Amino acid sequence: MTIKIDEEFLKRLVITPRATGYEFPAQKLIKSYLENDVDEIYGDRVGNLFAVINPESPFKIMLAGHIDQIGFQISYIDNQGYLWFLPLGGFDTTTLPGKRVRVIGRNGEYLGLIGKKAVHLMKQEEMKKAPEMDKLFIDIGCKNKEEAEEKVQVGDFAVFDYGYSRIGDNNYAIAAGFDDSIGSFIICEIMKELAKDKNFYAGVYGVSTVQEEIGFRGAHVAARKINPDVGIAFDVGFTADAPEVEKKMVGDTKIGEGPIISIGPNLNPEVVKRLIEIAEKSKIPYQKSAANRGTGTDANAIQLTGAATALISIPNRYMHTASELISLEDVDNIVQLTVEFIKSIKEEDKFLPF
Repeated sequence: MTIKIDEEFLKRLVITPRATGYEFPAQKLIKSYLENDVDEIYGDRVGNLFAVINPESPFKIMLAGHIDQIGFQISYIDNQGYLWFLPLGGFDTTTLPGKRVRVIGRNGEYLGLIGKKAVHLMKQEEMKKAPEMDKLFIDIGCKNKEEAEEKVQVGDFAVFDYGYSRIGDNNYAIAAGFDDSIGSFIICEIMKELAKDKNFYAGVYGVSTVQEEIGFRGAHVAARKINPDVGIAFDVGFTADAPEVEKKMVGDTKIGEGPIISIGPNLNPEVVKRLIEIAEKSKIPYQKSAANRGTGTDANAIQLTGAATALISIPNRYMHTASELISLEDVDNIVQLTVEFIKSIKEEDKFLPF
């Protein structure tokens, strides 16, 4: 399959540090990428970025992808120059020791690594447990506190230092933080495609949201501001095509098999039905996922405004680690599916479930 998306922009976006609460450099990058294509583009006080096409339309569609990634906030610098941190988002601490990080200080970026006591020095009972977060620290190669504080201050942040790469021969890519730069990127590509011909009924509000990893905070603000008729969240989704993943828990989802369309109480059945009909008519591969409660995505916040809500997930392996894996073909198919859905909207569409 020939990839139509702008992979060079994807690379730039993925490697831009954007920990929860510190997303602003990435938002500036997206703004410069879209500002010549959309009708309006603006931000808000919490850091969300809104790109709008057809703002005069009475029918509003909100597209939400959160730009923030998990990261670390510097909380203390000790006398030896080590940086102690608090998590920004959820981590499996077993994946952290030895990982390279980029520490973003006020005067520049610094390479660091997450340290812990060597296994040779651990007691037997320590070896049986996952490392505790407050026993981990960041080493940026300083001799003392004074040297470290010339570079980094309490309140600064860090992210994994693992860039973007293709892997294998199947249009797969790996990077830190595809959760959820890939969702914001998909919205960018949708807006670019819609801008080629704006002769459709709906007004589209593409929102790169912030602070999803700590409770969908940006999406709550954005959805209340827009008050959309339809809202679609784009986030990464679990796949069952890696060892030790239980299909009974996540479904039979796979990398490269198309968008994951969620079905459940958080999602509007009529929007879901329309998405599936379009996928089947256009021969776009898709997968289904059962969601028996709130989905843990921006779709939660959008639904609470009364919008007919959907969640389209990007199949993802190794979520919330330093190297996540996705298929660029899935990304292409999500863009195509969403564009066709938006263009299918007519004035009479209500998406009432009964």
